[in-house]
Amino acid sequence: MKIILLILVFAIIIAWQVPPLVKKKMWRELTAFGVLLLIGMFYSFGLALQLPLPNPARAVEAVFAPVTRLMQQVLS
Repeated sequence: MKIILLILVFAIIIAWQVPPLVKKKMWRELTAFGVLLLIGMFYSFGLALQLPLPNPARAVEAVFAPVTRLMQQVLS
């Protein structure tokens, strides 16, 4: 049931967002939307199916940890 609801929600999002982007010929935005939507879909389906998924917060921490250390050194 969860999967059917997810498919329905994503279909509604696509039906709402894609036609204006195509009409305005915003191809880069459409590509970015598609990539982000696919990432969200895969993660949502993984959560619904209770698959072991990586924590996205760890990736954000890994990216920003060097910046945080640099800022701490500069400000101290």
